[in-house]
Amino acid sequence: MAENSSKRIKVFWAEIPRAGEDFLGSVRDWKNIQVALDEEVIWLKGFTEEQAASPELRQLPDFILYELREGLLFRKNALVPSKKIRTALLWSPIDKALPVDFPLSNQNYFGIHEKVKVKLKTAEEEQPAFALLSPLEEIKNILVAIPGFKLDLISWTLLDDNALFLGEPLLSLPGNTYWKKDGHLLPTGLDFEWRNLSLLLQKKYNKNADRWILWSREGEYISIPKENFRKLSVSSFRLSEKAKGWN
Repeated sequence: MAENSSKRIKVFWAEIPRAGEDFLGSVRDWKNIQVALDEEVIWLKGFTEEQAASPELRQLPDFILYELREGLLFRKNALVPSKKIRTALLWSPIDKALPVDFPLSNQNYFGIHEKVKVKLKTAEEEQPAFALLSPLEEIKNILVAIPGFKLDLISWTLLDDNALFLGEPLLSLPGNTYWKKDGHLLPTGLDFEWRNLSLLLQKKYNKNADRWILWSREGEYISIPKENFRKLSVSSFRLSEKAKGWN
């Protein structure tokens, strides 16, 4: 009797150039995936059918997914095999084989000497704004006229020539707004390109959850200790105003 292909359990393999290793952070928490290194290629296997059809895989650059049939690798919907499976590969769980690592450079952002290159994309869901970054020169005359009860729910800190406000509802001041995700402050309307990157970055750069990580639209960040924030009031703002010599 002929095999019913609709009931056959599909086995998936995949390959990605070793240069694309950093992009695999988006699937690093898929514990069922096995990884093997072969010259200039990273091999992966163990995907479920749901994972094989996921957007996380489709977004990976130069990623090729195969279905394994009788020792041969077929691309999706292909009738002719692309290659034979590689033998003598040393397989390891993906979270053990690929360490969490993100490249740093010494460029500045808001005067802080630390940056990680991360891509942001349009968010799938709209999130309420939680933070506001405003140029001091544009707000110093406006803020002192705001009623005190509106300031009571806000905390703030200085970032060079900017003020960063946190709280809900935010003040009606000029500037750029951000929403909170884990311990990140992301530009409103944007999210991390890779689904799992948020927690991975927190684990690496904010283990004690004692900082806010503020992101620019270009994927640069600064790390701000939460202890730097204080309750907003006209008096606290004027004290900072005097200290900075804005008068």
